[in-house]
Amino acid sequence: MAIEENANILETTIDTKRVFDGLILHIDHVTNRLPNGKTAPREIARHMGASAVVPVDAEGNVWLVKQFRAPINRVLLEVPAGKLDYKGEDRLDAAKRELKEETGLTAGSWTHLTDIVTTPGFTDELISLYLARDLSTGDSHPDEDEFLNVVRMPLAELVEMIARGEVPDSKTVCAVMLANKIING
Repeated sequence: MAIEENANILETTIDTKRVFDGLILHIDHVTNRLPNGKTAPREIARHMGASAVVPVDAEGNVWLVKQFRAPINRVLLEVPAGKLDYKGEDRLDAAKRELKEETGLTAGSWTHLTDIVTTPGFTDELISLYLARDLSTGDSHPDEDEFLNVVRMPLAELVEMIARGEVPDSKTVCAVMLANKIING
């Protein structure tokens, strides 16, 4: 789709003010000029970005983590993932680091599945999704404030859980369904 086709809906940023600098997020108040010439305020959560991995072993099992997520006050089943350590960090390197830290696994084969924007209504977070295969086990080294349970289950079982709505984490849903398509056609 050409930009000209979207000219009637594009907004132009005319002012940006940083209002909060946090550990993970930075909040900007932005003023945009609308297509009709009026202005509108926007609040944008700036995020460093992240990588996530679907590790699938030779037996067709996926290695996942269960962890408590404070914003929603519950434990979630997720693919291993984590934020980039610095702006411009290689996303595949980040995926490899997070896989090793959270599960102790390393992989001999990597496939980039896609990049997703998680919640474009308020954040610029982009997560790169990868499929990791040819796995080798080792010791995990989670971050000091990270408490995880590693779970191993058949890919087909996880796909069924997703279809039943039992896995609400969006990066996990996207990554697993794309990995399943590659593995099972």
